Amino acid sequence: MWAKCGLILYICNMATINYLIQSKNNLAGIYIRLRDGRSIDLKAKTNFVISPSDWNSKKGQPINLKDSSNKQLNHNLSLLEKELLIHYNNQLDKSNLNSQWLKEFINPKPKIEQTPSKLVEYISYYTKYKKNSLGSSTYKRNNVYKRLIERFQVETKKEYLIKDVNSDFKIKFEEYCSNNGYANNTTARTMKFIKTICYHARVNGIETHFQIDLIKTKLEKVEKIYLTPENLQKIESTIFEHDYLNNAKDWLLISCETGQRVSDFLRFNKQQIRIEGNVHLIEFTQVKTNKIMAVPLSKKVQSILQKRDGNFPRKISDQKYNTYIKEVCKLSGINEKIKGSKINTKTIRKEIGIFEKWELVSSHIGRRSFASNNYGRIPTSLLIGATGHSTEKMFLEYIGKSETQKAMQLADYI
Repeated sequence: MWAKCGLILYICNMATINYLIQSKNNLAGIYIRLRDGRSIDLKAKTNFVISPSDWNSKKGQPINLKDSSNKQLNHNLSLLEKELLIHYNNQLDKSNLNSQWLKEFINPKPKIEQTPSKLVEYISYYTKYKKNSLGSSTYKRNNVYKRLIERFQVETKKEYLIKDVNSDFKIKFEEYCSNNGYANNTTARTMKFIKTICYHARVNGIETHFQIDLIKTKLEKVEKIYLTPENLQKIESTIFEHDYLNNAKDWLLISCETGQRVSDFLRFNKQQIRIEGNVHLIEFTQVKTNKIMAVPLSKKVQSILQKRDGNFPRKISDQKYNTYIKEVCKLSGINEKIKGSKINTKTIRKEIGIFEKWELVSSHIGRRSFASNNYGRIPTSLLIGATGHSTEKMFLEYIGKSETQKAMQLADYI
């Protein structure tokens, strides 16, 4: 008996929800009403409407539930009722609830995304902010930096804020990278990226440390690997047993003749070619920069196309291209010993050492070979126009030319 009374009392004290309409218009708005004892009696208009002739005022629901639209409306009202009851029961302090609270439940205001102040969180925010301007390779590289910073935080047992990036942070980060076998240039590039993040955060009102402007990064000079004209002659004269190598060889020669990124030249097709007088041009939009380009096709490229009935070589993925051209260069005898860096397959990190040149060949070598082989032969401004570099400084850094070498070149004309 007592158990039953207790149950009845519990039910009586629960909030009740019902629906009603307050208009005789053809499409009347449906209101929801929430009551709980004498202290809570809230009402607000929902986003649902109905014709008064289809509404059962006693039951607070549509009539004729066999009708598909009325049945769906009744289902939606039931869902709203359940969600409101859960939301109401989750409110610890119900003393301040009012009709505005109910209206905001029905039509919640969009949440304003707060600008994060934590370093790693801001990297994600930055990537999202820049998603339309970041190329796929830059996006991947930024994620590599992010994962390195995350590992550093795990090691130091600290989640860094943007304002924590100072000289002490730099020392600890460089020490961590050194102890874990990261190349100096990897550390420097990551630190440079962190500074970029901090500057971006500062513009968005996030506090940065006053020492951020004093943090300097310096890259070690590394050999800029490219294929010399002699190397290219060897490759061109080598005939391979397998078609996939001859196909990769032709793509490699095309890249060395056009100076484009792998993300661009592997998409070349005959429909992009336009002939102006005796000049064959290929027109395309660079993936990374979104620049519209028009690049002349040399006689060597034209001969490659002629033997393929005017078509470019067979399409292959960036990954396969990267693998195949190493094999092409190895079989072509591109084996002089040079200093460089390559990924250690065991540690998955770059290591500096002395290697045979073919081991250091990768997909960007064509662009660098074009720029290096033509530097001093073709005006630099025209080379920059062909490669798509933003500035002369970036171009010279790309091919490894110093200001002194630039001055020496100028001396030939004085």
